[in-house]
Amino acid sequence: MKVFSKTFSCLLILTLLTITSCSTSEQVSEPQKDLAPLVDRIERPLPYPLQPPASYQMAVNNGTRTESGEPGENYWQNYSYYTLHAEIDPESNMLYGNSQVTFDNNSPHSQRVIVVELAQNLHKAGTPKNEYVEITGGMDLSRISVDGTEIEETNIYRRWTQEEAGYILDGTHLYIYPDEPLESGDSIDFGFEWSFEIPEHGAAGDGSGRMGRSRENLFYIAYWYPQIAVYDDVIGWYNDPFLGKAEFYHGFADYDVTITAPEDWLVMSTGEFVNPENTLSEETLERYRKAGESDEVITIADFDELDEATLDSEDDKLTWRFQAYNIIDVAFSATLESKWESARTKAGDVDGDGEMDYTRINTFYREPAKFWTDQTKYAQHSIEFLAEYTGKPYPWPHMTSVEGAGIIGGGMEHPMMTVIGDYNSAGAVRLYGVTAHELAHMWIPMMLSTNERRYTWIDEGYTQFHDNLASADYYGPDRFDQLDVFASYMQIAGTELEGELMRWSDYHYFSNTYSIASYDKPASILYALKGLLGEDLFMEAHREFIDRWAFKHPYPWDMFSTFEDVTGRDLSWFWRSWYYETWVLDHGIADVSQNGDEVLINVEDHGNVPMPVVVEVEFEDNTTQTEMVDVDHWLNGYRTKQIEIRSEIPVVNVRIDPDFEFPDVDRSNNQWSSENE
Repeated sequence: MKVFSKTFSCLLILTLLTITSCSTSEQVSEPQKDLAPLVDRIERPLPYPLQPPASYQMAVNNGTRTESGEPGENYWQNYSYYTLHAEIDPESNMLYGNSQVTFDNNSPHSQRVIVVELAQNLHKAGTPKNEYVEITGGMDLSRISVDGTEIEETNIYRRWTQEEAGYILDGTHLYIYPDEPLESGDSIDFGFEWSFEIPEHGAAGDGSGRMGRSRENLFYIAYWYPQIAVYDDVIGWYNDPFLGKAEFYHGFADYDVTITAPEDWLVMSTGEFVNPENTLSEETLERYRKAGESDEVITIADFDELDEATLDSEDDKLTWRFQAYNIIDVAFSATLESKWESARTKAGDVDGDGEMDYTRINTFYREPAKFWTDQTKYAQHSIEFLAEYTGKPYPWPHMTSVEGAGIIGGGMEHPMMTVIGDYNSAGAVRLYGVTAHELAHMWIPMMLSTNERRYTWIDEGYTQFHDNLASADYYGPDRFDQLDVFASYMQIAGTELEGELMRWSDYHYFSNTYSIASYDKPASILYALKGLLGEDLFMEAHREFIDRWAFKHPYPWDMFSTFEDVTGRDLSWFWRSWYYETWVLDHGIADVSQNGDEVLINVEDHGNVPMPVVVEVEFEDNTTQTEMVDVDHWLNGYRTKQIEIRSEIPVVNVRIDPDFEFPDVDRSNNQWSSENE
């Protein structure tokens, strides 16, 4: 009976959601070019055309998205306005919060329910989780109001039979049913009051958090307030539970944030710091302002100056204020024993006046973090490189790195904020790499707000690709190249441990499966796509995708269509082979023979991913010749290809993919040498 009741409740909650489309069937897209095989018998699997889900196709039909990958003329997004206040109590490790939120319904649909995410409830007993997490009780909501009137809890039965207004709390989501539907074009106001115990390792499992507390001298706070869920043009209300692995999908909003902490604590948050004169001591304030105009790193508060870094107050507390616009989330830090360094860095032409603009870099780290002395320089380079490479300037007033050993081992991103481990064991090079990675997230998903819980690979794959390029730029191509990314993917490529990229990210079978499918394989595919298209055409499409979908919500098919639109090429075989399957690329040289001036090179395709083959032929006089096997040959069902060339000079070496552009799983058969004959 209990099982039936829970199932019935879940079904009714989903039924009560006003959704654009809940169909999961797929509609066939426009077919790719005729790939009728030229062989008597098909020798290999052939990738069939993409079939975007019906919900996405409906968005195209409604004019909110387009077959070319651009936002449609009817594209819309909802928007929210938050006034948030938090107070942290280091003695009890408690956070007390309240907020006022205005939600604009810009969709063409009336809303009988508003969905609110309470991600901190991952730490509540009984909430579904896909990994072990610390149980702290989750978020204690003490007040919920709608348009100034406090509302009470209801249940599915009363809502279903009487349409009773109120709220229903279910795991990491809160469902609010107002007295009247929220019509298209109207707004609604919410008020919340809450508290929760700050976990040591928050919002993630495996003992490494995305927020939390450390050593009684550091708080990094995220996943901390009731947040209006995304209602978009593809799936409607997004209410997939937060299970602790795949991260977030948030809408854009404006924020006015105040944070109260004991007076000796230094606070930094997402948003522009608008009251430094009311919180920082005179000398600290002077250094803070100077650092904002300095290319060289300036110490704002050193380890032995922290007890004089802030102002005194009558109640021993200070309130810090921050404002942010058109962002997807807010996180903040409070530190008691962290050194504060700062400088500026190039952010690109943010305002379009043709002049270089700058952003502030903040760094907070504790004394044991020996490699963090260069962290500000790492962040400076990362932001400058990424703004240039993506073609999209960094638009916000600061980027802050917080050393959070004891909370996290790697790193975690939020708009303008990141928490990163000390990397004392991993070293400085790895610290640079994770810094570039977390800061690359300021582009995806902070500008391109992707659905990371379902398609983590868009966010993390692009970011892994970007951070590897940044590392190569910082340390040189002799130290970093695409093989660093390929190597991790190759660990499980083609094995039963590998999962399809298009599988919803929370439902991979193993942690390593999730990791490879989210980070290393999609980054490897982007390198392969760059090799396929060439640097210039890839960059044109890459930047166009970022530009089209900045401050919007792209789905995978928007990316696929944009690349095809910009390049003018049908790449459905590429998307199907790499993103929907666990096929591998494995080209090899079967044999090479030379009879007089006739040279025959037999190339085999042992894998199932069809890709062009670049064959470099080296002759005895040290000259080389490049031959190509076009991808269409494999798409016509063949497994082998014979290349014939004419040369009276003996061939001494033949190499497949000499520049290592593609993630070939077995390179042992990629080279032939006459010395081995």
